[in-house]
Amino acid sequence: MTQAHGALEDLLVDEHPPTAPRPLKDRLQVFQGLATFYLKYLQIFRSLESVYDQIVHPQKRRMVRHVLDGVMGRILELKNEMVELEFSEFHYFDDVLQDLKLTPEDLEVPIPQYFVREKMRVLRDREKMLAHVMAKGGHIEQEVSVQTMCLEEAVRVLQVCERARQGRLRHRFMKEIRQAEEEGSQAKSQTPISTLDPDQAATCIQKVWRGYSQRKRTRRERLEEMIFLGMVEQQQQRPSVAQLKAQQVETTRRLVQEENEAEYQRALVSIKESVRAVDGPDLRETLQEQIRQWFIECRDATGKFPDFPNAEDGGSTAIFAQKTPDQVAAELAAKEEEKKRKDNINKDKKGGKDRKDQKKDKKRRSKQKKGGKEEGEVGSDKAWTIVAHVIKQTRLGQ
Repeated sequence: MTQAHGALEDLLVDEHPPTAPRPLKDRLQVFQGLATFYLKYLQIFRSLESVYDQIVHPQKRRMVRHVLDGVMGRILELKNEMVELEFSEFHYFDDVLQDLKLTPEDLEVPIPQYFVREKMRVLRDREKMLAHVMAKGGHIEQEVSVQTMCLEEAVRVLQVCERARQGRLRHRFMKEIRQAEEEGSQAKSQTPISTLDPDQAATCIQKVWRGYSQRKRTRRERLEEMIFLGMVEQQQQRPSVAQLKAQQVETTRRLVQEENEAEYQRALVSIKESVRAVDGPDLRETLQEQIRQWFIECRDATGKFPDFPNAEDGGSTAIFAQKTPDQVAAELAAKEEEKKRKDNINKDKKGGKDRKDQKKDKKRRSKQKKGGKEEGEVGSDKAWTIVAHVIKQTRLGQ
């Protein structure tokens, strides 16, 4: 944990230096810088992941988890920048690996173990639900298909099995006979050891040992080659005592993690309830006293009691902000000015509307007057026509 913390601090200093560096124009230099940061963050990610997997303290686990999520996010950002720089998702880190003295295996991004462990319960519940749904729908029961064969096929299968059995017996008998003949020939041709020369005996022993060692080496190399080519599965070796002990310690730590996490969750609830039951009344009285004092100070500063803050402004939270009465008075004055400004705007809008109505009334009245004058002129013309007609009729009568 200490090494990862120190490496992360050094990396942050390198990534955000006190003085801003000059921008680079060479694409290769930019990529090497991004690749270096990417590999270093990847190493830190491995260290933090192992720390988070083995630490048992709940609060420390939350802190490490927060840092671990940040490191994973930064790795994704660097990967995205490299993809946008080279327009490819595959990159070559040969030079950077050589400079940092790393192997290609260090480029592999491991899957955090807590991804699987934390979702194990969800995955199991999902499997149970799917199994229940499929069983309810009748899709799990597999129909047992019985294959039938004719008499000729059954006879042929029996003949093949019987011939194979007889062949194995014949091979066993011939092998025993051959071994007996070889033992008899070796007994006849065997020379007493006491009559052999020491040099000849040493040469014979060396020949046999070298042949045995070479055959053994050849078999081992052949097996390794077949395993490398994937033609033979690698035999699982039995774990050593140290490995078994390490696995046991990891299992024990995970159990302790679960117990501590459950205890931590219970402690959160119990402490909250105890604080509410024991310290709740005292806290309530203290807050009420502070609210009363706030109203009194505002009255002394402004001459009147202020309005209680709205829920949009934070309610009583705004009262407990660290503000002096002068600041509160300034805020109240600003609110009053804002209110007056809005009232003036509304009055201007209302006055403009009244002026428009007055103009409309004037136009309407002028139109009415004009219409009345025209009607009077028309009436006078009719009267003069009637008078002229009467005078004309009078003259004709005379």
